[in-house]
Amino acid sequence: MKHRIWIVLSALALVLAACGDGGGATTTGAAGEDGATTTAAEAAGTTEAPVEGGGETINIVANPWTASALNAEIAAQLIEAELGNPAEVVAIDENTMFTGLSDGSLDVVLEVWPSGVVAEEQAFIDDGSVVNIGELGAIGKIGWFTPQYVIDEHPELATWEGYADPANAALFATAETGDQGRFLGTDPSYSQYDEAIIANLDLPFQVVFSGSEASTVAELDARVAAEEPILMYWWTPTAAVAQYDLVNVLLPEYNEECYSDPAAIDCDYPEDVLTKYASAQLAEKAPNVQSFLEKFTITTEDQLGMLPAVEIEGQDAADVAAQWIADHEDVWSAWLADQ
Repeated sequence: MKHRIWIVLSALALVLAACGDGGGATTTGAAGEDGATTTAAEAAGTTEAPVEGGGETINIVANPWTASALNAEIAAQLIEAELGNPAEVVAIDENTMFTGLSDGSLDVVLEVWPSGVVAEEQAFIDDGSVVNIGELGAIGKIGWFTPQYVIDEHPELATWEGYADPANAALFATAETGDQGRFLGTDPSYSQYDEAIIANLDLPFQVVFSGSEASTVAELDARVAAEEPILMYWWTPTAAVAQYDLVNVLLPEYNEECYSDPAAIDCDYPEDVLTKYASAQLAEKAPNVQSFLEKFTITTEDQLGMLPAVEIEGQDAADVAAQWIADHEDVWSAWLADQ
């Protein structure tokens, strides 16, 4: 899969566009009303024409969540328009990308959640084939979320202890879970420890995976519309937290010892300082691109400013990225210093 370039809209866009929400990762070209394809430079409004290229293609990872797609699109459009290298956005599972980064078939991933890096992936970092090229700038937090109306009706459900009561767990039960409450997971490939947390805290819940971010949001949308209880794996920054008035349920406080054995985890997810990683081969392949990516910074506020347009309004990630570029030349021009 790592050798195949996908030109896609993410599943989130396909499902949520029908109900007003959407998102996705695409390549950098955009078709106009007459069917012509505009360049990344024209879409971004950064220059009248792209810089004359001829350099090697830069393959940028987009993981299956909206913020990752936006980061990748911004980088790809600027690399093409300002540095002259062709750039491809590669949609790939976060659990398989490190192999591609190690062998050089992928060049960079701009949003890695450190708490999700497993031993097999860390091995590529340790052997030097994948290199840390700095912090992205945004701060992420995975956790358990429920709508505010659930807390309003049952204040004890603001913390994990409230979910230990079988009567409360029954509020979240489905035909699939029987007497146990349902904990709604998302894509099982995402970094998640909910089954261990539930077992180790002895909570009467069962994890049921929706299969995708889009399916989770569709289920959330239906439950909120009916004001029914839902407890789910989610994260910030996302537009859904504000859109659905989600509350982060308090779990036992995170500590490093808690995560020393994944099977024994019984505490909260850590706050993640999101990090960028590149193939060690990129510095030789395209040193100017490597320098640019080291300076590339997207803050939590930047992401929160873009996410609603994709996840709620249904705009394409490439178009939202282009608008951000048009509005923030003072920010990204500094990433091109000394080029």
